[in-house]
Order: sequence, then C-alpha cells, then structure tokens
Amino acid sequence: MHKDMSEPRAIFDRRESEARSYCRGMPAIFATASGSELTDKNGRTWIDFLAGCSSLNYGHNDPDMKAALIAHISGDGIAHGLDLHTETKADFLAAFEQHILAPRDMDHKVMFTGPTGANAVEAAMKIARRVTGRTNIIAFTNGFHGVTTGALAATGNGYHRGGAGMALGGVTRMPYDGYFAGSTDTADFLEAMLDDKSSGIDAPAAIILETLQGEGGLNVASPEWVRRIAELAKTHGALLIIDDIQAGCGRCGTFFSFEEMGVKPDIVTMAKSLSGFGLPMAMLLVRPEHDVLGPAEHNGTFRGNTHAFVTARVAIEKFWSDDRFQKELAEKSGLIHDALAELAAMVPGATLKGRGLMQGVDVGSGELASDICARAYEKGLVIETSGNEDQVVKVLAPLTTPKNTLRKGFNILLDATRDALSQPATIAAE
Repeated sequence: MHKDMSEPRAIFDRRESEARSYCRGMPAIFATASGSELTDKNGRTWIDFLAGCSSLNYGHNDPDMKAALIAHISGDGIAHGLDLHTETKADFLAAFEQHILAPRDMDHKVMFTGPTGANAVEAAMKIARRVTGRTNIIAFTNGFHGVTTGALAATGNGYHRGGAGMALGGVTRMPYDGYFAGSTDTADFLEAMLDDKSSGIDAPAAIILETLQGEGGLNVASPEWVRRIAELAKTHGALLIIDDIQAGCGRCGTFFSFEEMGVKPDIVTMAKSLSGFGLPMAMLLVRPEHDVLGPAEHNGTFRGNTHAFVTARVAIEKFWSDDRFQKELAEKSGLIHDALAELAAMVPGATLKGRGLMQGVDVGSGELASDICARAYEKGLVIETSGNEDQVVKVLAPLTTPKNTLRKGFNILLDATRDALSQPATIAAE
C-alpha cells in the first residue's frame, strides 16, 4: 500500500473530495480533544470556539458520557438496533420525558429519523404535507435547514442551493424578522400575503423557522414576532415547525430556543448536540395529533443511534435534571456579550448579533471576518464565520467551557482583530 511518509496531509489532497470545507482554513491534523480544547498530532493545542458547529455543546469527551459509552460497548451492548426496542432507547426516552418534556408541559411524541438534521427537516415537511393535504412550505430569508433536496428548498443560502443541480420547489420564501431596514413588521407582511387570495401564495402546509438563524448570520427573532408567526400558522391551518437543530440543546441559554417565547410548536427538529457526545442522532418532536406517518413511511437504516442514546441520557441527567446548568449559561452569556462588545468597538459600524451562547459580531465584510478567524487560528483559537456574506465572526464555544478558558479565547480573538485591522493583507489558507 502506498504511504506518503514525508507529508501526512498529502493523503487528504490526493484522496479526499473537493467538497471538504473546514479543513481548508484549519489544516492541522487533529489527534485528541478534551473539554474545550483540540490538540494536533504534534501536541499543539487550540481553544475550540466552533464545537462541531454546535454539535459538542457539552465539550469533547465528557468523562461521564465517555464512561457510560465505554461500559455499554464493553458489556456487548447493542451497537445497531434499527428501531427495535432496546434498554438504551427506553432509558433515553424516560430521561427525556422526565427532565425535558414534562417540566415544559410538552406532550410531543418522539420520532427518530436518519442521523442528520436535514433528515429531521425532511421528515417534518413530509408530516406537515400529509396532515394538511397541502404542499407549500413557508420558509424565511437566510434560513438554513440542510442540503438534502427537500430541506435545501427551505434553505436560503444561494451557494448551497446552487449545489442542487435542479429546481427546488414546494417552498415560498418570506422575509425574516428585521429583514427590512426601518420599522417594517415582516409578520404584518406575511399576514397580508396570506390573507390576500390573489397574492400568489398557495395555502401553506407549514411555516418553518429558526428562532435564531445560525448559518444565516445570528439573526434573532423577537418573541413577539415568533408568537405572531405561530398565530398565523394556526389561523391559516398550517403547522408550525421550529428548527432547533443548531439553536437547541442549551445553545440559547435554555434547552429549547423557544421555551420562553410563549409558543408550543407542532413539530420541533433536533440533531447536532442531541447525543451530547458528537454522535450522529436526530429526531422530531411531534404533537400526538400530527403523528400520522405509518410504519417505516419515513425510515432509514440508522434511525436511532444506540450509542447516542447512551450518551444523550447522561447529558440530560447530568445537565438538565435541575436548573444549575441553566444558571451557569446565563452567566457565561453575559461574559460572551461583554467580550464581543469590546471586539465590536474596534470595528467601525460593527454590530453584535445573536443571544445566549450563540453570539457574534457582524464586522461588515466577509473578507475581514475571514481574516480575523484565520489569524485567530494561527494564534490558537478555532472559530468560524456565518452570514449571507460570511461577515459575522461567530462564537460557538462548548457550553461547558470554563470562564477562564473563555477569557483566554477572547483575548486571542481580540488580538487577531487588532492584527487584521492594522495589517490589511489577509492570511492565505494553507
């Protein structure tokens, strides 16, 4: 077998698809990870402000989840179970019911889908269309719901939509909260369009939204706007789907991003940090009256990840059995806000974005934001951009990141920003 010993990275250039992404700007060959830190094969360590794009909300290799998973594997626990009944699934469902659903007065059924967020979105759209007998889905500007064909139709990003290679239909795009400059209320706009029988909008099966648009640039919907959209969905016979794939599992400061907004979605899509350990896992929460798909009508070989059930149960019991963790998140949210306000003050016209532990700074330029993140990487911080022009420097540190580590990471980020502003040449990606 051919093996290039002179340059280990050569195998990636030689064999990995051009579709690879994050590794282009962060070319280290990572070997280990713990908590909020990544270490490469040479022993250099980076602070992680990306967290698997919010798939590692509880950090890398949480010791309690790791111990439970090792015990399960060592004891010949089920590794793959399709959707068979297993002890691990029962334990997860019991923990989720006791600590998540019941305290929030949610009567939703749990539907396990294929392991990605996009698969959960596909299932949600299918259910809405089956329940209502309609085909149109209303989605919003700058929304991101996945890149499989159905989910991609609801995604706004032009670059990703261009990868479909075909027309993307069945979705009507509406302006998100705050999309128009000035005082225009986009909920009023949607209401007028839905009320007008000549607006050209087909009656919707569902309205899908993120309360905080992660990939779209950390755009925040107000509770009032979300409630208006929920009311419009109900008035017009549509289901309300909240995509909590990136914004959920504590990222906004509460387990669900919407739970303090006074709405009860018909369907909630979940993935990313649901497993707690970075293992692939996705599911829907569906109001019982909308649980209409027959056996295997939406299936998949990997629906329900048995190993993920083990770690997800531990995550729920460890972090969400009382309110201590949520109180810690509120304190860290303030720390993040203050640090990012300092960054924003450096850049003329910059604005703070997001909420909870999903915050960032719109620096007005994708080039500048990318330069800041590239310089931060060189200094020992993994961080990425988001937004329609990649103009937002976006912080997605693990929720468990110690405050001292957060401060150290922000010091690196502030240094990188100073360098980017004083030295106009950008750092070329390796």
